[in-house]
Amino acid sequence: MWALIASLYIGNVMLLVLNLPLIRIWVKVLEIPREVLYTAIVVFAVIGTYAVSNSTTEVFIMLVIGVLGFFMRRYDFPIAPVILGVILGPLMENQFRRTLIVSDGDFGAFFERPLSLGLLAISALMIAAPHLPGVARWLRGVGTG
Repeated sequence: MWALIASLYIGNVMLLVLNLPLIRIWVKVLEIPREVLYTAIVVFAVIGTYAVSNSTTEVFIMLVIGVLGFFMRRYDFPIAPVILGVILGPLMENQFRRTLIVSDGDFGAFFERPLSLGLLAISALMIAAPHLPGVARWLRGVGTG
């Protein structure tokens, strides 16, 4: 652990040593028009994606995800849960598949342990909680009519 902390400290010192003489160049970067800067970022992202995978399919996937991210930001959709879902989704899928293999395809394995049953109940409550006030208003409206 201390080696990691020491390497981070050394990295920060190196960044300080490298960036102090280059401060004038970094200030010049701020003077570049946004359109040119955004275009350069997209070009370098496409080149980097193609260089890593050597596949145009990966480039199209990157562009689709970029457009999706643009619309998510434009319509104030939170991006952090999507990133968590993309990262944790395959892990959850593998564990789900492993549980079904061990239990011979029986979905009851998800409900027989108290901890898993409690976590599923909390998840269901968190999904349903935002809709409960509307359901309560609807029930009050039906009861008075």
